[in-house]
Amino acid sequence: MSRRREALAVALAAALPRLAVVAFERGDILASFTEKSDDFARVFVASGTFGFVPGVPSAYTQPLYSFFLVPLYWIFGRHWLVIGLAQTAVAVATALLVLAIGRRALGRTGGLLAALAATLSPYLVWHDVHVNREILDGLVAVALVLLTLRLGERLTLLRAGGVGAVAGIAILGNSRLAALPLLLVVYLIWRGGLTRRAVAGGIVLLAAAALVVAPWAVRNRVEVGCFAITTDSRALWKANNEQTYGVLASGRWIDDVKDPAGLGISPQTVGDEFARSGRIIPLDECQLMRDYQELVFDFWREHPGAKARLAAQATWMLWDPRVTSTEGRPGQGTWLDTGRGLAAPVYTGVLFALALVGLWAAPRSLSVLIVALLGYQTLAAMLFAGATRYRAPWDFLVALLAAAGAVALARRGRQHRGGA
Repeated sequence: MSRRREALAVALAAALPRLAVVAFERGDILASFTEKSDDFARVFVASGTFGFVPGVPSAYTQPLYSFFLVPLYWIFGRHWLVIGLAQTAVAVATALLVLAIGRRALGRTGGLLAALAATLSPYLVWHDVHVNREILDGLVAVALVLLTLRLGERLTLLRAGGVGAVAGIAILGNSRLAALPLLLVVYLIWRGGLTRRAVAGGIVLLAAAALVVAPWAVRNRVEVGCFAITTDSRALWKANNEQTYGVLASGRWIDDVKDPAGLGISPQTVGDEFARSGRIIPLDECQLMRDYQELVFDFWREHPGAKARLAAQATWMLWDPRVTSTEGRPGQGTWLDTGRGLAAPVYTGVLFALALVGLWAAPRSLSVLIVALLGYQTLAAMLFAGATRYRAPWDFLVALLAAAGAVALARRGRQHRGGA
């Protein structure tokens, strides 16, 4: 099969199942389980304000996914087909980048297997076409890995700046990646040694990431009142308090954690009230952020044992092959639950098993980078919370290792048959 046909096969494998889901789910794509990025995009298109309420700027979400939605809504309108087609296109681009990484590191067969394994994940086929920021997180993550591998192969300041810029974009999509540029610098030095060139490349990488993030942080300081990537520290608190373990253990999600007295109003509450009555509730978003941060720090300091239990719980939830199933989940009691309970865990379990083989079969430069990135994601989950949707943007790394494992096992099988 030619390279062009391989790329076409991967693109079709990514697009066709998702388009089928788009057609089937068309009534629900924008009707339920949308996230606040959608609210921000709608308000921005209608009023020019990035927030929940016209004239009241907010930083209560990471901006990348809203930035993706704004031009779609402005040019084409807010419609299920617009979202479905746009996000399917993103999924196709992601799959093709995985193919490029796989070809580079594993050869043509390994690259094709990795791309198909990553894009045909039952969980992603459904999740990718709904309103969720992970679709962009995945694309940026794949691009970041490809550029980092290229940088490791030949270090130039231009390439280092490109990696840093993409890392900055990743941070704008997910604030939990704020320390990721530091990890990439460590990897860069590991690949090339502690040389002046590597140190210079690391500095450029960090500077480029900072330059990408800085305008957003400055905007928040000027318009909202504080330097921040997101002011939603309430989400961090919901994952770090004495209620959380029991809530998650009972099958509910952190949204079911009850707010402490006096802190029940959030910017999202203000937006809901404005939509309902037109009334604007005064709220100091930055002070609210600091109040929740203080509660989190108090919990970590005063309840280290409880935090350790939460960290273990989050790690298990992140890496459980079964899809995270909580009360109020989309499609509860429908065919989706069948997929979550059977197809997705079997598929993911096979990938995990093959990835353990691939960890030793893949090139060392790729294996080390994958372990470092997945380790970072695990640490982030331990600090915050674990769920399938948080792992999903990085599952292509598991697919790459699984493809390496499958190729190695097939090669050994051929050698065994040849020896016999």
